[in-house]
Amino acid sequence: MDTIASLFSFITTPVSWVIVQFHSVYGALFGPDTGWAWGLSIVSLVILIRICLIPLFVKQIKATRAMQTLQPEMKKIQERYKNDKQRQSEEMMKLYKETGTNPLSSCLPILAQSPFFFALYHVLNSIASNDTIGVINTSLLESAQKAHIVGAPLAVKFTDSASKVEALGASLTDVRVVTAIMIILMSASQFFTQRQLMTKNIDTTVKTPFMQQQKMLMYVFPVMFAVFGINFPVGVLVYWLTTNVWTMGQQMYVIRNNPTPGSKAQASYLERLHKYVAQHHKVSKRRDRAIVKAIVAKGRDRNEFERKFINGLTKAGLAAQADGTVIKSDTAAAAEAEDGTPITTAGAPKRQQPKRQSKSQRQHGGAKAAGEDEPKTSLTKSDEPEDAKPSAAAKKGGAKPAGGTRSKAQSGQRKGPQRPKSPSKK
Repeated sequence: MDTIASLFSFITTPVSWVIVQFHSVYGALFGPDTGWAWGLSIVSLVILIRICLIPLFVKQIKATRAMQTLQPEMKKIQERYKNDKQRQSEEMMKLYKETGTNPLSSCLPILAQSPFFFALYHVLNSIASNDTIGVINTSLLESAQKAHIVGAPLAVKFTDSASKVEALGASLTDVRVVTAIMIILMSASQFFTQRQLMTKNIDTTVKTPFMQQQKMLMYVFPVMFAVFGINFPVGVLVYWLTTNVWTMGQQMYVIRNNPTPGSKAQASYLERLHKYVAQHHKVSKRRDRAIVKAIVAKGRDRNEFERKFINGLTKAGLAAQADGTVIKSDTAAAAEAEDGTPITTAGAPKRQQPKRQSKSQRQHGGAKAAGEDEPKTSLTKSDEPEDAKPSAAAKKGGAKPAGGTRSKAQSGQRKGPQRPKSPSKK
């Protein structure tokens, strides 16, 4: 570890200077030799570092969103090479290279703050070894050695001997209880941070190597913190616990307000947005307008939650515009849903079902349909012209009546074709 720490010795002086400046402020409030003064100085160092890393975090979010836009292409590759895992991985790497995305972008904040972590470890280790470092002189060194955080000296570790702990004015039991609790909290916060990312902010419809990597980190990182945490000084445990809590809160904010498309977090977000828009008939926040604009631009490529959101606005008499705003729509009742079926509202006329007809009405209607092109006249038996009546010879020859339709059966006669009567003999 000394070799690794020496590689980051170039940042040791700036880190020690920041700690001393914060210590001068908190020392005036709580006393220069108290654990509050030194502990809050380390916490303030973490907050300052994380504020400086916000631009990198924004870049990480953009890279993550770029990965999300590749989800349909990843799904096609998985379906095409589902029986060839090696070819599937090769095609995934090729897709990453063509689009300029990096699945390891989520590790950027951890890699960026690693120099500060090792520099702080080197500073606290020098305090425990009674060595001056950076801008920490002899008087500050003695003050830091007297500082105790909940009964544990700032520079002791879980594995330190009882004699070394007693030399700093503490008991071995107190040190191990405090360090064990801090290690558990540190590992638990890391696990919860990764778990909420996996369960709430990932599109589970597409399984990619990136998801498998995140799932692996969810279990690997807490174990790493638990194993290496016993060799960290109390001050470093304070530093790492603070940065884990910051990361957890920062991620909760991002998941709530800028969720991944297709995730459970997006379903909750769009449900909240729909309630607000249906009540106020507008989208007030610029961030919300940007998300609505992206949903409108997707068109038919919207996922299940986005289609539900658009259909909910239509049923409420609203319409999402291309610029992300929402306006009242007078034609919402006649608009079609995402799946192409019409949306029926209270003001839309209902479609009436035709009445069921009897068999004789259907036959009569069929006969009318067959002779539709003939002129419709109303003739009774007495008004029928003489030349329109079939002659006896025509009856004898079995000629069919004109018009090609079957004559209606008279009362008392059997339905169906009748045998022709023989002509009467005169």
